[in-house]
This record gives sequence, C-alpha cells and structure tokens, in this order.
Amino acid sequence: MNIIPEITRESITQIINDGERVDGRTFDQYRGIQIETDIISKAEGSARAKIGYTQVIAGVKVSIGEPFPDTPNLGVLITNTEVLPIADPSFEPGPPNEDSVELARVVDRAIRESGMIDLEKLCIEEGRKVWMLFVDLHIIDYDGNLFDTATLAAVSALLNTKLPKTTLDDGEVIINDEIKEELVLNNKVTMSTFVKIGDKMVLDPSLEEETILDGRLSVGVTESGKICAMQKGGDKSLLKEDIFEAVNMAISKSKELIKEIDS
Repeated sequence: MNIIPEITRESITQIINDGERVDGRTFDQYRGIQIETDIISKAEGSARAKIGYTQVIAGVKVSIGEPFPDTPNLGVLITNTEVLPIADPSFEPGPPNEDSVELARVVDRAIRESGMIDLEKLCIEEGRKVWMLFVDLHIIDYDGNLFDTATLAAVSALLNTKLPKTTLDDGEVIINDEIKEELVLNNKVTMSTFVKIGDKMVLDPSLEEETILDGRLSVGVTESGKICAMQKGGDKSLLKEDIFEAVNMAISKSKELIKEIDS
C-alpha cells in the first residue's frame, strides 16, 4: 500500500479545495489516452490502453467448452486480472489480492451488464458446446485509475477479437482455423472513475489523488448512454449530490471515451 506523508495529503487536499489539481487538469479532465489493438499475435483479440502513465494490456483467448447447467444456450465470459510487480512497488507476486479481484469483477460486470456480448451467439450446440471467452488483464504500469484503463483495454480487445469458424457434423464440432469471424458485439461500454477529496469530486484520479481519497465511485455507461454498472470504494460515504454529479459527468465522458476506442 502506498503511504503518503500527512503534509502532502493536506497540501493536495487544499489545492483541490481551491479548485485546482496538482497536474493542472480540471476536475472533469482525463489524462492523455492511448489505445493500441492487435498487439499479441497468439491471442484471438488484444489491446493496450494507457491513461496517463497507467498501462493495461488485455488479451482474449477462446476455447470450446460446456455451458453452465443453468444457462445451456449461453457462452461463457471469464475475466481475470494479473497485477505485475513491475507496475508498482506495492504489488507483490502471488495469488490475486482483493484489489485485483475487485478490478476483474468490475470490468466483467460492466461488459456483461451492458449487453456488449450476445452470449447466445456463442452457443454452438445448446447444452453441449459453447465458446468460452477468457479476458486476461495485465497491469504493467500503475499511476492511478485502473478501472477506466482496464475497461478501455478489455473493450478494445473484444472489438479486436476473431473466432475460428465452426460447423457441426453429426454432433462433432469442426473448427476451421483458416477462416476467422469477428466476434458479434451489440454495444460498447466505458467506465469513468471519480474520487472525492475534501468537498470535490474529481475524474480520473492520479496515484497521488487515489492515496488520499475519501470515497470513490466508478460508473459504467453504454454507448447509448445508459448506466449499466457502479462500484463504490473508499472508507467514507458520498452525498447524493456527489453521485448525481459523477453519473452525469460519466454519461458525458462516455462519448469522449468511445471516440478514443473507435479511433
């Protein structure tokens, strides 16, 4: 865990309460965003997303497996996160910690609840064979705001994903690796994260800002402008006005993020 001196905490809080930020951004401004796709040759889909110095690589691997018993006609989506020690001194090798599990769940929920992936179209033979999508998130540089960066990486990787063509022959699945078909997607989704410091809500927190936050709110928004996911963090509660402010700003910022994904 990053520990910030109390004098630094007070200084940053005072700057924000005065209407400014240490790096000169406005409260509703993202750091520079970069997205690059098709970066892993062995993956069915891949992307690298950067917000400021925070950097996440997403890779999509696919396999054919059995559906869950309660959803025999739906494909499977599984999202995992690997936090690499090279990304930040506070990250340690070993099994996923609570933060990395939360990150994977938040990204998975945003994708799933947005309806971005039509899981029915991943069904090859109901009750027997479906496509399974594994979205692996690798955190390789951390300077705050993993939620938004990881969501950009995952969504961009899924948009880049192609599946081998399959046919059924007397109950046997025939895979043709020479013919690739784009993954059918219905929507796109973005995530915007805000932190409350003092009495202000600020978008896209830097690492310094994250270490002194009172509360955090991440808001998932579909391409059509609907809220599909929310995640609260931090020790202190948020006011109703804070939540409304974050939601309205997230809807507005989603258009900006979608342009970055599409560019």
